[in-house]
Amino acid sequence: MLRLAIQKSGRLFDDSVALLRDAGIHFSSPNRILRTQASNFPLEIIFLRDDDIPEYVEDGVVDIGIVGENIMLEKQRGGKLLERLGFSQCRLSIALPKSLVYEGLQTLQGKRIATSYVNILDNFLAKNGISAEIIEISGSVEITPSLGLSDAIFDIVSSGSTLLANGLREVEVVLQSEAVLIATPALTPEKQEILDRLRFRLDANRNAKQHRYILLNAPKDRLETIIQIIPGMKSPTVLPLAEDGWVSVHSVLHEEVFWDVLEQLKANGAQGILVAPLERMIL
Repeated sequence: MLRLAIQKSGRLFDDSVALLRDAGIHFSSPNRILRTQASNFPLEIIFLRDDDIPEYVEDGVVDIGIVGENIMLEKQRGGKLLERLGFSQCRLSIALPKSLVYEGLQTLQGKRIATSYVNILDNFLAKNGISAEIIEISGSVEITPSLGLSDAIFDIVSSGSTLLANGLREVEVVLQSEAVLIATPALTPEKQEILDRLRFRLDANRNAKQHRYILLNAPKDRLETIIQIIPGMKSPTVLPLAEDGWVSVHSVLHEEVFWDVLEQLKANGAQGILVAPLERMIL
């Protein structure tokens, strides 16, 4: 049995539960309980405060955990980072009052900066040769400049609306963060085998979400060019159509190039282009 820790509430909880369920793992919702067991996979799920997950993983109380990269770096614990999961993205940024002119990092010299992420900020300032006073705050960091407690803040930014509401503006992005999968330093061979199975499912799911299945009709005299545009995972599938001079081409496209490729296909005579999502994708 592999033991996994995830956040017990909040956005990271919702995304982690969705990730596991998309991977075909069935378990009951926590609803006041702090642990549950999957009914169809050797996995026990422990629900913890996100701040506690890196320590539990590093100490081997749980085998693996899903946590924000920002939390792992701030706690300076968490064992081994296995992979970035591609959800719950945010950034940690320095923000100043709108009235304060910002002329680069030297503007922060001698300033008071309020934050809940003391270690990340301290490392960033030291790396850039900036001497500033770090004021540790747990809670509403963005209000501290208006109360005269700080000259600047260092905090999580998503849309930036909270900064604007408090008369602040983002001036430096220090860290881009997302959910990560971490593991205790030493797993038994049995638990490593279960982890490999779990990661196989997660990777198949993530790969599917990043790709689209495409089916199109193409004139034979443009087939070589179209194959170069959509090479596929190895090569596209090409089937003859009943109409002479035409073939059906099947392939998979990564979402990052999807629209550009569609335009090229259309320009090279492709017709009847159909696009469908993928359920799973095994590389």
